Parts: sequence; structure tokens; C-alpha cells
Amino acid sequence: MDDTPGRFGSGPRSPTADERDTPVPSDDDGESSGDGSTTAESSGGESATTDSPDDAVTLAASYTEMTELLLPNDTNNLGRALGGAVLHWMDICGAIASMRFSSRQCVTASMDHVDFISPIDIGEVAVIEGYVFNTGRTSVDVKVDVRAENPQTGAVRETTSSFFTFVALDDDGHPTTVPQLDCPTTEETALREAALEERRAQMEDVAQRLA
Repeated sequence: MDDTPGRFGSGPRSPTADERDTPVPSDDDGESSGDGSTTAESSGGESATTDSPDDAVTLAASYTEMTELLLPNDTNNLGRALGGAVLHWMDICGAIASMRFSSRQCVTASMDHVDFISPIDIGEVAVIEGYVFNTGRTSVDVKVDVRAENPQTGAVRETTSSFFTFVALDDDGHPTTVPQLDCPTTEETALREAALEERRAQMEDVAQRLA
């Protein structure tokens, strides 16, 4: 399993629980803007200003991309990925995204409807992408997409997508509060809005199927 930088590069690291509770003095590493916001070094090496509250974490900080080479142990008798293996990878990717976001241990609370759009063939690379797009008081919602990549030709196709909800736990194993979600860039805002709309449409589609 490979956890690669992906869409947002190395990305900012989400603060730990202790760091979120510790005041950060103004020094050479961050200049006060005079209005309560701070100027920090972005992952691209440029200064980025944020008006986010102290307990907010960006969507980019949660972004996780994993790669899995499909080997015989994870295939069926047709040489294609087992559905259970794909769901396992998706759950792990979503858990990593939620833990990066909350800086807490997280457990899976639910997984939405899943359609296997296209198979993943033996020898192909499964690319699993996840990011937090919504939060509750103690929970985070994560969108997880899977695509298949032919490492020889570079051809890529979408295979699976779903939405997960994870609950953050404190050191005693009890649900604990999570940071607010911040989307300071146009790309992050677009990803969040697209995920919210896709989940709404998916829930409506499932409701119609069951009606």
C-alpha cells in the first residue's frame, strides 16, 4: 500500500489536539495581519492568509491517496478485484483522512450505498482517494473514490465511489468533538460542494429504488 501526496501535494499537516489548544505566538514563522488572521507558509512555498478559526482544519489537510497493485490474492476467478477487497481499501483510506483531519482515533460509523461501476483487473493499480467534506459535532463525512489505472498505458477509469461517516474518539474511547471544516481555496470549495450534491442525489436515487 502506498500513501502518495496526490491532488494537493504534500499538503498542510492538521494540528494535533494539544496544538489546537495551545496559543501560537506571533514570530518570524507567522506574521499577524492585524485582524486576527495569520500568514503561514503554504505547501507550495508561498504565503497564504487564512481567517479560519483556531479549531478549523482544511479539506486539503485531510486529503489521502492510496495505491494498491491488484494481485491474485485479492481477485476472483475472473481475475478481477473482489468487492470486499475494494471496500476494505476504501474504509482504510477514509479512516486515514478522518484521522488526519481530527488528529484523533476514528472508527467507522456508516457507509452509504455503493455501485461497482467498472471492474479492476489483475495487474492494474487501484487508486483510492478520500477527503473530509462535512462534519458534525463528533463525526466527519468522507468521500472516497476509486479508479483503476493501467500502469503500462496510463489509461484511467472510474470504478467505485461512496460516502463514509467516522466518529472521533478521545483517549478513553468516547466520542469527542472534531474541528470545523475550512475550504480556503476554490478547489476545496468545489470538491465539498460536489460531494454534498452527489450524496444528496445518491440518497434520492436510493430512496426511489426502495419506493
